Amino acid sequence: MKRKWIQFICCCLAATAFASAQKAEALLEKAATAYEKSGGIEVQFVATLRGESQRISESFEGTIRMKDDKFVLITPDVRTWYDGSTQWTYVVRTEEVNVTRPSGEELQFTNPMTLLRTWKKDFKPAYIGESTANGGKMADDVSLTAKGNRGDVETVELQLDRATSLPVRMTVTMKNKLRSDIRISKMQTGLNLPDESFAFPAADYPDVEIVDLR
Repeated sequence: MKRKWIQFICCCLAATAFASAQKAEALLEKAATAYEKSGGIEVQFVATLRGESQRISESFEGTIRMKDDKFVLITPDVRTWYDGSTQWTYVVRTEEVNVTRPSGEELQFTNPMTLLRTWKKDFKPAYIGESTANGGKMADDVSLTAKGNRGDVETVELQLDRATSLPVRMTVTMKNKLRSDIRISKMQTGLNLPDESFAFPAADYPDVEIVDLR
């Protein structure tokens, strides 16, 4: 009898986990579709970066413009352009630009929105529950947990606005426990962003040192 009861509990837990994964996957698919149809997005955000072992604790405001897999990220210390293959990172303090071809995982930490398009390969989804976003908007919370020992990202939590299906908050936790929390304060969609705006505007930075790390 005890064994049957344990088997029954295990079956219930498995069914609950399956239903949770299905709901999370449906919400993520809806979010990805909303992003694809957005026609270009500009987001203003507040980010908090914390890591006890790294002795990091900082907050800053920033802006990111996105279209498809391209983006421009502007923060007080760093400006990043990514055109879908090449990334230019300008460090304000050193007036230096590093040119790289980032991996998919590196892009996930720089721009977590990319997870809406790529999560199926490396993450397992789960539905956390309902929540209230800024302004009293209803939202759904979804978690993504890395499969096995792949990569440096451990978990990602997304708060999805029910009205738009788009993320309004994202939290990325690395395996070294470095944690990045991004709260979106303003979002504009339907922007007609030209492809060339996602490449480094060299004419605007004539005196910088360019370091090609590709």
